Amino acid sequence: MGGGATQLTTLASRRLLLPLVFISGMASLGVEFGASRLLAPYFGTSLYVWGVLIGLILIYLSAGYVIGGRLADRHPREEVLYQITAWAGLWIGIIPLVSYPILLISQQGFKELSVGLVAGTLFAVVILFAAPVVLLGCVSPFAIRLLLRDVETGGNTAGRVYALSTAGSILGTFLPVFWFIPTFGTRPTLEGFGLVLVAVSVLGLWPWPRRRFYAAFAAAVILAWIFLPSGIKPPQVGRLVYEKESAYGYIQVVQDGTRTELILNEGEAIHSIYDTSSLLTGGPWDYMLIADSFRPAQASEPRPADVAILGLAGGTAARQYTAAYGTGVQITGVEIDPDIVDVAHRYFHLDEPNVHAVVADARYWVDTQAARYDVVVMDAYRQPYIPFHLTTREFFSEVRDHLRPGGVAVVNAGRTASDYRLVDAIASTMAAVYSTVFLVDVPAFNNTLIYGTTEPVTLQDVEHNLRLVSEPVAQDVAVSVLSEGRLRVSPYHDQVFTDDLAPVERLIDEIIFSYVTGRPG
Repeated sequence: MGGGATQLTTLASRRLLLPLVFISGMASLGVEFGASRLLAPYFGTSLYVWGVLIGLILIYLSAGYVIGGRLADRHPREEVLYQITAWAGLWIGIIPLVSYPILLISQQGFKELSVGLVAGTLFAVVILFAAPVVLLGCVSPFAIRLLLRDVETGGNTAGRVYALSTAGSILGTFLPVFWFIPTFGTRPTLEGFGLVLVAVSVLGLWPWPRRRFYAAFAAAVILAWIFLPSGIKPPQVGRLVYEKESAYGYIQVVQDGTRTELILNEGEAIHSIYDTSSLLTGGPWDYMLIADSFRPAQASEPRPADVAILGLAGGTAARQYTAAYGTGVQITGVEIDPDIVDVAHRYFHLDEPNVHAVVADARYWVDTQAARYDVVVMDAYRQPYIPFHLTTREFFSEVRDHLRPGGVAVVNAGRTASDYRLVDAIASTMAAVYSTVFLVDVPAFNNTLIYGTTEPVTLQDVEHNLRLVSEPVAQDVAVSVLSEGRLRVSPYHDQVFTDDLAPVERLIDEIIFSYVTGRPG
């Protein structure tokens, strides 16, 4: 009687094998997306970060397939597999707790420009994800070994297992991206995958009373969730006012004295400033105000009628344009992230009636609307990177098609004090499209504004127009540009980026590496 009951419970445990395969496949992709979101506030979401992450996940899964096959041949018992997945579920659940202090150390490494510290913490976090993914890789070969009854049906058994695992991976892709992470956040998403995996493992282990202590794994995961620090990432300077993981990245709003600052992802740059004590910020947004002066010499002060800002962020440039030229200037601000637009309204006082916010990818928006502008500003950083499709000759040609005769395109490009390679690349590409390209360095920030004109313009033309500027806010900027001698014609005519070849991420990584190691660019 007892033997029959044990056989029945073992049969019930065996029936959980295929659901376990499905859930393990789902968890493996959930871990990958969770890893990318944990790393984004510290290391960004560049092509290289994704490449390293995907490559390592595949290595871990491959190792798991080998280990799982060998374990299954040596210990072909269900309880061994359920113990493996229980450990994997527990590890997934505690990843946010363990990774948080490591990532805080990486932030200190960025602050101190320590390559070893940053690389070490990145390596530690990536290794942290190795254990659960290797364990999850063990599931499919182990399940095939347990489900296999004879060689004649081996192909069908393996096909069912891998089909279920892949179906789970598909769900593990869509659920985190479209529901879990945007709705609940990265930490609860990882906790949820861990808890589900632990729950199925505990059910599978139930026929073996000595193994039931694995139920404590679920309690440990829940406790880890409860006692995790509430914040995602503390600000480097100032007081944290708001933070959120959006569908496109990590957002912080920080209060530093009279200034409210918008920080995105790694936090190594300020994307918008609202200062209650001054309209001007000393940042690149100030120098966008004088863009309309980059045209042939005018008889009166150049005043833009329509401005498009690609990369609205908190609306600093839009607010300054309104302050300088009044509500008569119509401003369209394009921002890909709706949560950033919401932040702009809530914390950066973007409530001017002449500013029209549009949620869209900048290039898609340019391609799908027909309006023309006096000025088009391109400030669409995902710090420290510019999306590659916004740096190419084809894109700058599309922008030019949306400029009125005499219109001006402006790009905000980052640099270091001595390394102008990104400025060189963008200015060279713009020179293939625009009649004349000018540069203005921002003294208080490591930025250079690049201006492309649709008509031939001389340095004397721009200086003449700048002297005509009388609007107080814009005039202050014009005077500083004239007096400090930072205005110059671009000397760059090197590589032209195209949609087919635009290695902007590699270039920026090289600039960063040169900067932190003290090597010349």
